[in-house]
Amino acid sequence: MNVDRLSGPALSLFRMVIGLLFLCHGLASVFGVLGGNRGSGEALPVAQWPGWWAGLIQVLCGALVMVGLATRPAALLASGSMAYAYFVVHQPDGLLPLRNGGELSALFCWSFALIMVLGSGPWALDTVFRRRRGQAVRPGVAERSSVPA
Repeated sequence: MNVDRLSGPALSLFRMVIGLLFLCHGLASVFGVLGGNRGSGEALPVAQWPGWWAGLIQVLCGALVMVGLATRPAALLASGSMAYAYFVVHQPDGLLPLRNGGELSALFCWSFALIMVLGSGPWALDTVFRRRRGQAVRPGVAERSSVPA
């Protein structure tokens, strides 16, 4: 079995799961659903800096990444927001993520960085719109359509 055949679908599934988890995290912060912010059952106060704005980024970017629409810009913004969260919120409490509670921020940051670099994969709205515009899409990798197969 050629494992390379699975790279496109695996990337798409990875993107969808990371986007869904990020979306859920944002919905909990902004709307107080799914247990609310940090399990409190409540939403953050509207426009509170930085938490509410981070939650809004999580909702928007999580949804875009999950469906594969404007994936790279959304992943860039999501990755940057999680880098900010790590260095500004968590790192002052200790250098290592296990010491400062920043594991989730670090994991999201690097996951979105990977999605930004690799693209959305074949199962994405970006790919659907490219095909409708008549642009060639290489099997397995949506954003690398200009690279010969």
